[in-house]
Amino acid sequence: MDKNIISVCGFTPTIGKDCFIADGARVIGDVTLGDHTSVWFNAVLRGDVNSIKIGKNCNIQDGCVLHTQYKVSHIEIGDFVSVGHNVTLHGTIIHDYALIGMGSVLLDDVEVGEGAIVAAGSVVLKGTKIEPYTLYGGYPAKFIKKIDPEQSHKMNHTTAHHYSVYASWYSHPELHPDREIHDEEQ
Repeated sequence: MDKNIISVCGFTPTIGKDCFIADGARVIGDVTLGDHTSVWFNAVLRGDVNSIKIGKNCNIQDGCVLHTQYKVSHIEIGDFVSVGHNVTLHGTIIHDYALIGMGSVLLDDVEVGEGAIVAAGSVVLKGTKIEPYTLYGGYPAKFIKKIDPEQSHKMNHTTAHHYSVYASWYSHPELHPDREIHDEEQ
């Protein structure tokens, strides 16, 4: 078995089709990754005390820590979600097309609505419910403004697509000698 994928207490991670798990990342225990999801360098997804379920076309960027609380909280992440570098998620639910900015911390029972954005460096306190298509930021994170749903979907779909391309640079380097990204619309 891959050294990046670790079984614990009878739970072995379930990895979808065409996923990328970078060297140094760890996917542990009761974790499910949807198709085309990437987990980047030094990210740790610890499904040892409860479950972590991640949808398709997500990217969990470098240095992230995802963990849960024993018998209390789990993590659910929808489709086309981007979790920025060095984010900590602890027992959170994140809906489709959301973006969690670099260095943010989301504590237990936080729920991030579809298409919402958490600004980089934010701390989202326990139990906070972030409405769909809103921007939250700060310490503690507070509502900043509403976001256009079409712009949110496009931005997060594009980010997810780019991370799929980046992953292919590692898994199929012969296909990308020029490191060019061709957006799907072209």
